[in-house]
Amino acid sequence: MATENCKEVEVEVVGDQEAPLHGDILEAILSHVPLIDLVPASHVSKSWKSAVFSSLHQSTAATNNKLNQWLIVHKQRVRSPYHTTTHAYDPRSHVWIEITPPPSIGHVSILRSSHSTLLYSLSPSSLSFSSDPLHLTWHHAAPPTTWRSDPVVAAVGRHVIIAGGGCDFEDNPLAVEIYDVESRTWDRTCGSVPANLKDSSSSTWLSIATNNTKLFITEKQSGATHAFEPDTKTWSGPFDLRPDPRICCSVIAFSNGRLILIGLIGDVDGLKGVKMWGVNCDTFECEGLIGEMPLELVAKLKRENSSVCVGGSVVYVYDPEGAEEVIWCELGVGGCRWGSVRCAVAIERNRMDRLVFTCSTVGIEDVEKAMRWGNRRFRPLRW
Repeated sequence: MATENCKEVEVEVVGDQEAPLHGDILEAILSHVPLIDLVPASHVSKSWKSAVFSSLHQSTAATNNKLNQWLIVHKQRVRSPYHTTTHAYDPRSHVWIEITPPPSIGHVSILRSSHSTLLYSLSPSSLSFSSDPLHLTWHHAAPPTTWRSDPVVAAVGRHVIIAGGGCDFEDNPLAVEIYDVESRTWDRTCGSVPANLKDSSSSTWLSIATNNTKLFITEKQSGATHAFEPDTKTWSGPFDLRPDPRICCSVIAFSNGRLILIGLIGDVDGLKGVKMWGVNCDTFECEGLIGEMPLELVAKLKRENSSVCVGGSVVYVYDPEGAEEVIWCELGVGGCRWGSVRCAVAIERNRMDRLVFTCSTVGIEDVEKAMRWGNRRFRPLRW
């Protein structure tokens, strides 16, 4: 008999066993199960596999794929042998996940990231990079001719572009070199980074974004923006991406194929606000304000040189020096939804650790591939 405030529920009983879950009830339950636990659930039976994929399809359609954008944080020791750990935030289940073992490059080196999805390592002896969601596959190549301390590294179609960041003793510290992934060859006849970026040609002072055909580079302080096409080896610009004169730091990224500008507004007294605009890739005009970060979340960033990771329609904003709190924004037709998540990886790090962020669209196929072929183990953490 049901209690006073509950409806009576009939459960079919066969012998001493309750009837197995199936249909809509099973799908509803699975919609609350973390992605990493859906992999073994999909192997229980054919009906469970169907229910798993049906629940994922429905949640993906309902949220416009927003729940698949994992924020991945690599914590690496700053001294050799550069011990590395990897954690990921799964917005579908709102949990942090430890992924072991960390990405295997095949040699000891410093990890870096670029335009949210590219993880790479550049040394005098080699270039290694990975762009698949969980960085299971690595491509290894000979290094560029010009040695660079902090260059722009970007993946555009089948090309990887190395630009600027050269040391002063090099003949051309602004040199551009293009690596063709298919032919595994370098093209070193690509000219130079535009001269107006001479004093800020390292990745520290530049924000970059890429699509399948172009590399976009924005000087963070001035908003001066250039575009580079590897197929024609030509630069265009500069274009002014400062729709608000109060912007002290400009960051660009692609969200679902659309170029967006994240403008940090502040002065010597600190960060005052964060706004986002859409950008027309042909005219480089800002097409209107997308959203503005609530002031209570702005206060959590502390610095005016925040970094950004974007996956699909989710934008993650964080302080690269601290990152104890990561601000997220879901971009939708009806506007923006803002929130934050504590990054315990950053809270627990010490001065000998550095953090490297990427963002990836991760599906059940990616997790299963990582478990089966990449020998990865996923452990949810409760911080």
